[in-house]
Amino acid sequence: MAHDCSSVHGVMGDSMAEFKRPGDDTAGSERVPSAPESTQGRLAQVEQQLRATSDILDVLTRGASGTASRDDVFGAIVENARRLLDADVAQIFLVQGDTYVLGRSSGLSPEYLDFAAQHPIARDRGTLVGRVTLDRAVQQIDDVLADPEYVRSDYQRLGGFRSIMGAPMIVGEQVVGSLNVWRNEVAPFDEGAKTLLTTFAGQAALAVRHVELVAALESRSAELARKVDQLEALAEVGQAISSTLVPDEVLRTIVSHAVELSGTDGGSLMEFDETTGLFGVRTVYGTSPDVVQALREARIHIDHTWVGRAARERTVLQIADLGAEPAPLDPHLDVLRTAGWRSLVAIPLMRLDRVVGALVVRRKTTGAFSAETCELLAAFASQSAVALTNARLYQQLEQQSVELADASRHKSEFLASMSHELRTPLNAVIGFSEVLLERMFGELNERQEDYLKDIHSAGRHLLALLADILDLSKIEAGRMELDVTTFPMDDVLVQALSLVRERAALHAIRLDLDAEPLGPVTADELRLKQVLLNLLSNAVKFTPDGGAVQVRAWRDGDELNVTVADTGMGIDPSDQERIFDSFQQGERTASSVEGTGLGLTLSRRIIELHGGRLWLTSSPGQGSTFGVVVPQPDRSQAEERDVWAEGDDVDTGAAVVVIEDDPRSAELVGLHLRAAGLRAVVVRTGELGLELVRSQDPVAVVLDIHLPGMNGWEVLTELKADPATADVPVVIVSVEPERGRGFALGATEYLVKPVRGEHLLAAVTRLLPPTTDGLPEEQNGLSVVVVDDDPLALKLVRSTLEPLGWTVHTCTGGQQAADVVRSVSPSVVVMDLLMPQVDGFAVIDELRPERDSEGPPIVVLTAKSLTPQDRSRLEGRIAFVAEKSGLDLPRLARRLATVASAHRDRGGDGQS
Repeated sequence: MAHDCSSVHGVMGDSMAEFKRPGDDTAGSERVPSAPESTQGRLAQVEQQLRATSDILDVLTRGASGTASRDDVFGAIVENARRLLDADVAQIFLVQGDTYVLGRSSGLSPEYLDFAAQHPIARDRGTLVGRVTLDRAVQQIDDVLADPEYVRSDYQRLGGFRSIMGAPMIVGEQVVGSLNVWRNEVAPFDEGAKTLLTTFAGQAALAVRHVELVAALESRSAELARKVDQLEALAEVGQAISSTLVPDEVLRTIVSHAVELSGTDGGSLMEFDETTGLFGVRTVYGTSPDVVQALREARIHIDHTWVGRAARERTVLQIADLGAEPAPLDPHLDVLRTAGWRSLVAIPLMRLDRVVGALVVRRKTTGAFSAETCELLAAFASQSAVALTNARLYQQLEQQSVELADASRHKSEFLASMSHELRTPLNAVIGFSEVLLERMFGELNERQEDYLKDIHSAGRHLLALLADILDLSKIEAGRMELDVTTFPMDDVLVQALSLVRERAALHAIRLDLDAEPLGPVTADELRLKQVLLNLLSNAVKFTPDGGAVQVRAWRDGDELNVTVADTGMGIDPSDQERIFDSFQQGERTASSVEGTGLGLTLSRRIIELHGGRLWLTSSPGQGSTFGVVVPQPDRSQAEERDVWAEGDDVDTGAAVVVIEDDPRSAELVGLHLRAAGLRAVVVRTGELGLELVRSQDPVAVVLDIHLPGMNGWEVLTELKADPATADVPVVIVSVEPERGRGFALGATEYLVKPVRGEHLLAAVTRLLPPTTDGLPEEQNGLSVVVVDDDPLALKLVRSTLEPLGWTVHTCTGGQQAADVVRSVSPSVVVMDLLMPQVDGFAVIDELRPERDSEGPPIVVLTAKSLTPQDRSRLEGRIAFVAEKSGLDLPRLARRLATVASAHRDRGGDGQS
């Protein structure tokens, strides 16, 4: 802008002369004005030029801000150029290809404007504008009629111009046009006029540049806005695809955005079925329900329809006027034309070079779709193909999930039936063999005992095999629930080693245990023992004769760690993950074919259910090490144990006073005693122990020697010196191997730490009256009703309880169970759940319609795996649940007596 103003000022100060028309001076000579007149005239001219420049700059400024067009700027330039140069006409010609077109003018008649619009000027030297743009310089023709090279006499005749001058409009290095002025008389323009015209031409060129920039900016902004809208729509579609598993929502989002951004009125997304060759309308937008129904019913085949042609040719097709299409139309187009749709475009949906569907958008008006719209729809088509494929996969997955759930249900029903049909007789075999081995019905000769042991061992093996299969099924179905209790881990390790020690000895395999005192552990005792036994069995099985197996166990913060290392052949890296799969075995030795291949699979799943991990390190020829890590909860936040496990605590048994200052040892002893149905009363000092023995009248005392204050020897001496406590049996448990001293002071049993749980229980049990087997004396006269459809199970329970003084009533089905219970009024009811016609649940509902209903306690003895729904149904109505699998019959008898006695003490009838 400053440059333009300085140009004008230069014209004013140096080159500008007074503008005169021919004939103003007499005798062809110039009139010489006086000094005051010359100065005033020049000042007036300068003011006019400044006003003109200001007007043009103002229009340029408004043009840059978007409020004025190029014609406004050009109009200001030609008006001011015509006025200041004292011209009859001012014109702006713009270069357009090989011609010049009139861009703006001032002073021309309508006839001339029409003629110029119909007869463009060629780009040659036959016109002034041609010479100006070709030479890129200001030029003037003093009289066009006297110029032999001027060829557009038609323009001259219509316009009547004689003197004409033009200046080039240059943008950068390119000539974009010419600013011309003419006079209808022969009156050439002077040098000052040329300079001023050059200034105006530069301003016109600047206007062209501004307008082009503004137009380009507006175009780019509009394009950018459209792209942003498209990207936002595509992003929204992508988000919908990734954020929801409901395919119809994604497809509706795609179609609605495609319709809105393409400026159409409606659309549909079709899914292609390769088996039938038909397109099915999946999602519709902006369409009336009756038309949607007609589209869904139309037979849209890939070989006979317009949409099918787009899919076959893998290209975008459009119809600008559906009404002009020749008849007959295919079923799809016929429905749309009948409904008033007039133009449409179809984009095939491809996925991995396969047709998966088609996207169609349509309008109620005729007209072709732009390339930009087709490009946009193609972008939506790629998203649509992904979404449609996902929708199809989701639909297949849902169908397969339903089929899988149905298959899983049948599998569960089969396994439940197998559990009932196989585990029940197996338990009978095991139970009766145990009864016979315990000499309940007389002595056995050596051969009979061997045969019974074989029967018992084979039954246990079959039961374990069946249990593995059922456990794996539970885990795969997500229905295995852990029975988490707190138990002494040291005993579990010793017991697991004892079970494999005989087999190891047969092959001269050394078993080593390196374990710090672990104390109580919170986990599923049975499952953890199962894992350890599996790892130990595998280690012994795959270790050659004369090798070694080492077990290490320690606590690391809040984790229990156990490793089992062998000196076997090791495991190849390619097999180290495979052996954890079901029915897979490593190829370590020729003997590896034995077993089912389920042990490691179950072990890993069980440890993972505990929130832990089972790991393996091994190298061929270097042996293998399996490790187990089980997290341990904060003891202060340990959950209370519930009534569902068969080994739950009972606090109503006979009291045993435990005098032990070490909390961990005291807890272990208490766990062992409670497991036997006894009530452990723990104190830390000898003084308190003496007081409790005198006040509690316990059936036995478990006594440590190293105590604060009064030591164990002193406690034992006082107990035996006091007539009130002299007959109380005392079991000493100490690190001191002074059995002779203990027995001399009156101890009944003397055990040296560390003590195995079964040894402690055996020592205490031997102290109890033999007729009670550790049960309260009041068990005499107790009665039970056993409801089970399996005669073997009934016989097994009868053979266990009757020798202990129970009156046993049996019932083979649920139909008469409630009547039998009401008639005999037993001390306790033992109920199976899986029975034909009327199951155990129905009988319990009848006996216990409400949770606080009166009646004898109910104990569930079943092979059924209880679901959370089963447990909720039984909660508050039964005493406890015992599983038939691996049932400890003597322990069951003790628990039944405890429950029955507690019920009688609370005022239950309990008499048969």
